[in-house]
Amino acid sequence: MDIRRVTEAEAVQAAGHLFDAAPRSAPTQRFLGDDRHHLLIAYVDDHPAGMVTGVEMTHPDKGTEMFLYELGGDEAYRRRGIGRALVTALAGAARERGGDSMWGPVLADGRGVVTMSVGEKEVTSIRIRVHGRAGHASVPAGADNAVDHAATAVK
Repeated sequence: MDIRRVTEAEAVQAAGHLFDAAPRSAPTQRFLGDDRHHLLIAYVDDHPAGMVTGVEMTHPDKGTEMFLYELGGDEAYRRRGIGRALVTALAGAARERGGDSMWGPVLADGRGVVTMSVGEKEVTSIRIRVHGRAGHASVPAGADNAVDHAATAVK
């Protein structure tokens, strides 16, 4: 497995099957044009097998954090540790850029918030905190969003 930070729209299009819907040209260009936006794709034998997107956010009392926006994978490559590797790589990117934590949205099925904390001394610790209610977030209730699987990916 090879995990690469994607910066070219062609690579996004080639990995389109990993997203909830086909990537659109203008939003793809805007996402890739902002260095605070991260798209990592895991390749197995040069085939896009999984992806994670993250957005750096800075808040006055929290500093810079990485928001895990979406985690997706090709069904044929599930249960091989790709999700865990992608989340760990995104946490590494957050740490390299001075971030001290990583977090995700409330899950669509109401199980809660996926929180990944980048630990001290260059060690990544991943913690899951569960709370919330269905539909509380930008993900519609019952949506088949790959972030729903993040808790499984980091166990």
